[in-house]
Amino acid sequence: MLAKCLFYKTYGLVFLTLLLPFVNSTTTRVRTSLNNGWTFMRTTKDPDKLAYDQRPDTLGRGNITVLKSWVLPSANDFIEDPTKRYKRPESNLTVDIPFVQNGFDDSTWELVNLPHDWAIKGPFYAGDPVVVGGGMGRLPSQGIAWYRRKLSMATADEGKTVYLDIDGAMSYAMVWLNGNLVGGWPYGYNSFRLDLTPYLVPGDNNQLAIRLDNPTDSSRWYPGGGLYRNVWLTKVSPVHIAQWGTYITTRVVSTDSATLDLVVQVDNKASNTQLVELATTIYTFNAATERVGEKAGDFPTRDVTILPDQKQSINSSIKIRNPRLWGPPPSQAPNLYIAITQLSADGKVIDTYKTIFGVRAITYDANQGLLVNGKHVPIQGVNQHHDLGALGSAFNIRAAERQLEVLQDMGCNAIRMAHNPPAPELLELTDKMGFLVVDEIFDCWERAKTSSDFHLIFPNWQEPDLRSMLRRDRNHPSVIIWSIGNEVGEQTTGVSGAAIAERLHNIVREEDPTRQVMASMNAAQPNMSFPAKLDLISLNYQGEGIRDAPAYSHLTTGIHTPPMYPAFHAKFPQAMIFSSETAAALSTRGTYFFPVTDGISAPVNDSSGGNSALQQVSAYELYTADFGSSPDKVFSSQDHASYVAGEFVWSGWDYLGEPTPYYSSRSSYFGMIDLAGFKKDRFFLYQSRWRPNHPMAHILPHWNWPDRIGQITPVHVFSSADEAELFVNGISQGRQNKTAYEYRFRWDKVVYQPGDLQVLTYKQGKAWANETVRTTYPASQLRLTADRSVIIADGLDLSFVKLEILDSRGDLVRFADTAVTFSVSGGAEIVATDNGNPADLTAFPSKTRKTFSGLALAIIRAKPKFGGPIIVSATSDGLSAAQVTIQAV
Repeated sequence: MLAKCLFYKTYGLVFLTLLLPFVNSTTTRVRTSLNNGWTFMRTTKDPDKLAYDQRPDTLGRGNITVLKSWVLPSANDFIEDPTKRYKRPESNLTVDIPFVQNGFDDSTWELVNLPHDWAIKGPFYAGDPVVVGGGMGRLPSQGIAWYRRKLSMATADEGKTVYLDIDGAMSYAMVWLNGNLVGGWPYGYNSFRLDLTPYLVPGDNNQLAIRLDNPTDSSRWYPGGGLYRNVWLTKVSPVHIAQWGTYITTRVVSTDSATLDLVVQVDNKASNTQLVELATTIYTFNAATERVGEKAGDFPTRDVTILPDQKQSINSSIKIRNPRLWGPPPSQAPNLYIAITQLSADGKVIDTYKTIFGVRAITYDANQGLLVNGKHVPIQGVNQHHDLGALGSAFNIRAAERQLEVLQDMGCNAIRMAHNPPAPELLELTDKMGFLVVDEIFDCWERAKTSSDFHLIFPNWQEPDLRSMLRRDRNHPSVIIWSIGNEVGEQTTGVSGAAIAERLHNIVREEDPTRQVMASMNAAQPNMSFPAKLDLISLNYQGEGIRDAPAYSHLTTGIHTPPMYPAFHAKFPQAMIFSSETAAALSTRGTYFFPVTDGISAPVNDSSGGNSALQQVSAYELYTADFGSSPDKVFSSQDHASYVAGEFVWSGWDYLGEPTPYYSSRSSYFGMIDLAGFKKDRFFLYQSRWRPNHPMAHILPHWNWPDRIGQITPVHVFSSADEAELFVNGISQGRQNKTAYEYRFRWDKVVYQPGDLQVLTYKQGKAWANETVRTTYPASQLRLTADRSVIIADGLDLSFVKLEILDSRGDLVRFADTAVTFSVSGGAEIVATDNGNPADLTAFPSKTRKTFSGLALAIIRAKPKFGGPIIVSATSDGLSAAQVTIQAV
C-alpha cells in the first residue's frame, strides 16, 4: 500500500520518493546525480596514444593502443544471441595512462558541471579551408577530452551493485575507475550503463575518469562534444529490476476499459539463487503537478526464483476500468499513469522502480492516415536536430521545453528526432505535452556519408545501439513510430540494402511489436526491394516532387521526379504513407529581396531570392534548396492525395551546422523559427494551415523601403481566413478569395509608398483577423522582455530575454542592425547571446551582439541558491537603455 509520495525535479527527470513504513532506505534503489564537480581538459593533439579503433583520422598518430576489445563487452546485454556476445580480454591493459590514476594532478584543468558541451563557447572557425567547416557548425567539436571526478562508497553501500549511467557522451566514450578500464560506448547519442561494482573501494577516493574522442568529419550537422547529457550513479541491491527493465503495453483500449500487459526483467548479480516477490501497482499521474493520483489497479503478485548471474522476465496482465487516455491536444489530452514495481525478499522491499506510461491505441491506416484512440490525427510535424542553439548540445530541460512551446503555438503536434535518439528528458516533455514522436536511431548504415561517421562502427554496434534505444524509450506513449535509418545509401542497393533493412526491422519488432517501423527514403522507388521491408512508407521530398516545378528546370544535377505519393500508394496499398521530410525551404528572418518569383516555389540563388554577399535568403518563403519545395507546393501535393497521413517539415528550428546554401555560415536556414527562437514569416504560413480555427493574419514584408518609392513591392499575407482585403494608406489594393490549392494571399503589384499597410480578413463571410504594418521612425529605444519572470535558483533554469529595437512610437524597427551590450546584476549570469543570423560568427558567450532584423537574445541562468531579483540591462549607443527584472526563487 502506498503510504505517501513526495515528488521533486532534478535535471528535468521526475523522481518519486516512496515513503513506505516497511522500506529500509539502505536496501532500496538510490539514484544520484554526478553532474557537478568535474575537472576537464580537451586537446586537438594526441595526449595518450589511445583509440577505440583505427579510423581515417588516427592513421597519422603513430603507434596507438586500440581498446576495442575491452569496450565491446559493454554491448552484451543488447546482443540477443549469446554466441555473438563479446568476451573481455583476460589480461589487463599494460599501457600507462596518467589521466586515470588517483595521484594525477588535474589542478590546472578546467572545472565544469554537466551537461557540458566543450565546443559551444567557440570561437567559430571563419573562412575556408578550416578543420571544422559550415557543415558541422564551424565550432571546435573535434579533439580528445578527459573528464575526472571522485566517487564515494560508504560502508553502508558495501554489498550493493553500483552502476554508472550516462545519458549521452560525444563520442567514443571509455570509462576508467581506479585505474581500471570499465568499458565504454562509441555512439555519442545512445544512453548506456556500466557496472562499477568490481572496481569500487570503500571511502571517498575512488577516481573516475572518462575519455572522449571526437573525430573531424564525423557528422553532417553540429555534434557537440563532451558529457553533454546527464550522468548518474545508481545503487541497487544485487537483486534488482534490470536497466530499463519494465515494458508496459496497452491493448483493447476504449474509454470503458483497457488491458495492460507488463514485462519485468529482474537481474540477479548475487552469487546464489534468490527468491523474491514481485508486485506492481498502477496509479494515475499528474505530469503538471508531478503527483501520484488514485490507484488504478494491481498486477498479480508473483514469486520469482532467479539463478545467480542471470536475468529473468516475468509477464502479467490486468484490465483497468475507465482509463484516462493519452492523446495529442487540442482534441485529446496527454494523460499519464505511473507503475510502481517493488521487489521484496524475506518480507522487506529491496528495490523500487517507477515507470511512467500512457494508455492509448494507435492505428496506421493506409487510407485514413493516423488514428489515435480511434480519432483521426493529421501529422503536423517537424524535424528537430539535438542542439539547443546558443547552448549547443548540452541538454537543458527549459531550453527544450521552450522549443516545444513555440512549435505547439504554431500548431505542430509531432516531432521527428533527426537523426538520433534524444535526451531522455525530451521524451518526458513530449509525453507531458502530447507530441507524437518518431524516434530515430541512425543517419547511416554501412555506406558512409562522412569519412568518420557511424558507418565505421555499424558492423559491431547496429544491434546493441538499436536494442538499447528501443528498451529505453518504448514506455513513452508519445513515441508512435520507430525509424531505423535516414536516407541511408543502402536504399538503392537492391537485395543487400534490403537485407539490412529487414534485419533491423526484425530487431525492432522483437523488442516492440506494438509500433510500426520506417526508414526515410529520398531515392528509393516503389519497385525497389527496400521499401517492401518496412511497415510504413516515409518519403523525404519525393512526396511533393523533386526539381519538378518550372523554376527548377535549369538544374542539371540531382534527381528529377514528380510527386510520388500516388506511385507509392498504388504499390503499397496497405501501408500508411507520410513524408518524414518535406519542404527544405530557406530564409533568414526579416530579410526580403526583389524581384519576387511569380511562381509558388523556386530554388535559391543570387538571382532568385538569395544574396551570397550577405549570406541571406529572402523571407517571402518561396525559396528552397535545390531539392526542396516551398510550403505552398507541399500543401498542394498533400491536398491532392487525401490518404497522406501528414508531414514532418524540414525543419522546425534552425540548427547549428548544415547552412545550405551558404556554407561559410554557422547554422541552418531551414527552420520556421530561427536559432535564437524568433519566429520567421514561415511560422505564420504553417500556423495558418495547422490551426485553421485560430484567427490570425500576418503581413510581409516590413514597410520601410526608402529606395523603392514608386516601385512594385509585393505584399503577401498568411492567414487562416478564406478572404482578405489589403489597404495601402487606406486605399484598397483589392479583395481576394483563396481558391483551391492556394495557401497565401498575394498582392504582387503593390507600389511602395511609405505609410500603413493594413489587411482585413474574413472567414465564411465574417470578420476574422486584422493586422497593420507601418513605416517606422528612426530607432530610439531598446525593450527587454523575459519569457519567464520567475526562475528557479538551481544553476539550471533559464530565462530567455528578447531585445527589440523600437522607434519613438514603440514599433519594432525590423531592419535594425545595431550593436547591443547586455549585463546582469544579482545572483545570475548571461550564459549566451544570439540574434538568429546564420552568418554571425560572434562567439555565443559574448555580451555584445548586433541585432538582426531588430532582435537579439540573452539567455539568463540563476546561480544555485542565489535567490532574489535579477536585473538584466541592455545598452546601445544613441538609444535609450532597457531593463527587465527576473525573480530567482
